[in-house]
Amino acid sequence: MNRFFRLAGQFVLLFAIMGMYSCSKKQTSSATGWEYNDPDWGGFHVAEEKEQKTGPGLVLVPGGTFTMGNVEEDVMYDYHSVPHRVTVSSFYMDESEVTNVAYREYLYWLEKLFGDTYPELYQKAVPDTLVWLEELAYNEPFVKNYFRHPAYNNYPVVGVSWLQANEFCKWRSDRVNEMLLIKEGILDQDPNQYGAEHFSTDAYLLGQYEGVVNKGMKNHDPNGPETRSVRFDDGILLPDYRLPTEAEWEYAALGIIAEGNEERFTDRKQYPWKGGGVRYSEHGKWHGDILANFKRGRGDYMGIAGKLNDNAEITAPVKSYIPNDFGLYNMAGNVSEWTLDVYRPMTSTDAQDFNAFRGNVFKTMEKDEEGKIAPKDSLGRIKYRELTEDEIGSRTNFRKANVINYRDGDEDSAVGYETNATTLISDKSRVVKGGSWKDVAYWLAPGARRYMDEDNAASWIGFRCAMIRVGSPDGKKFPKAKKKK
Repeated sequence: MNRFFRLAGQFVLLFAIMGMYSCSKKQTSSATGWEYNDPDWGGFHVAEEKEQKTGPGLVLVPGGTFTMGNVEEDVMYDYHSVPHRVTVSSFYMDESEVTNVAYREYLYWLEKLFGDTYPELYQKAVPDTLVWLEELAYNEPFVKNYFRHPAYNNYPVVGVSWLQANEFCKWRSDRVNEMLLIKEGILDQDPNQYGAEHFSTDAYLLGQYEGVVNKGMKNHDPNGPETRSVRFDDGILLPDYRLPTEAEWEYAALGIIAEGNEERFTDRKQYPWKGGGVRYSEHGKWHGDILANFKRGRGDYMGIAGKLNDNAEITAPVKSYIPNDFGLYNMAGNVSEWTLDVYRPMTSTDAQDFNAFRGNVFKTMEKDEEGKIAPKDSLGRIKYRELTEDEIGSRTNFRKANVINYRDGDEDSAVGYETNATTLISDKSRVVKGGSWKDVAYWLAPGARRYMDEDNAASWIGFRCAMIRVGSPDGKKFPKAKKKK
């Protein structure tokens, strides 16, 4: 027994020595031979290689190629969703739609910080609860209860415009990054933030917000202070939450995963699940469970009492029904969802085949007369502006900053969406994807497209957030090439 304890002690000592060696092992530049993270060698800091963390509420959607576009005849006979092959980079997406309780948390924060100085900021963010009203229907109870009553906490928020959804994404990005810095011990909690003096990721990275510092980051610069603020290249902070692009949303909804170990997929999906029906089936046997929350036909929103087909007369809790193969809930039905794209009928033929998107307005941070980043605004945010022609210069990858109308409404096109009074399409028209509780089954197909002005809202439109995946597409290290013997 004594021999066992001696051996165990030796193993513990060995592992401790190995741990000390691995912690003290220096990283060396392959370009210069100089050591990283060492004040004696200049102090150039290089964070240890690490994979991106998964932010709260998100699920990794591994990128790939798929056929984007409608798989059945368009009921409006619009030629605006032509099947075409595209590739989407890996990204993260909310597991479910943003809920009422999550959006109320956002409103609470706005009122707490800006209720006295900018009360209009809070009012501007409040969902439009009047979206429930219909001239010949009694929906007034939803106006009063749906957003505020705790019974609806985990139901999708509706009545939110595209503009409001984007502001929520910005707020969420800052709150998540602040939380990460607190959990890393870099900052302490500061419950007394007020007005412009609140955590903003951009402001923090640019030194325009300090916060309540706990231990800070160790500084290897021999001429600097002992500690410093976190930089983005430390790998602690996450990229921004945002709305998904139309291509990302459609790809995520289809949930196409290769069969076996081969790069192939033999089925054509009409919905986010396999098969052409809207009920759960296994081996050809129909089990009867409805797979989404939608309108089965005129006047039939939920079925017969005692045997409700989707158990929801309007929306349902965000994690109702079976998730798709990527683990995403309600990518068909419940609520339709905002995407980042500006709507154009022919985006399917105009857009790039890699990360297709229409809506780019290329921007840069504003600078003062001395060429430094301008001070944050009265809301605590760094100010951005469009790139000028001089800044774009002789670039070949793009020629102007605002390319929303590129090849489809600009001076080089035959179509003018902003000047033609006979069309409802404008640069404010945003793509809406997915069916809702108010739609028939046709709109459940991920390839179906609709649009609405970015400052409008509806009782059948909600949203979920996305985030780009940095590094490896699937979280796995890229295999190193083996040297030939």
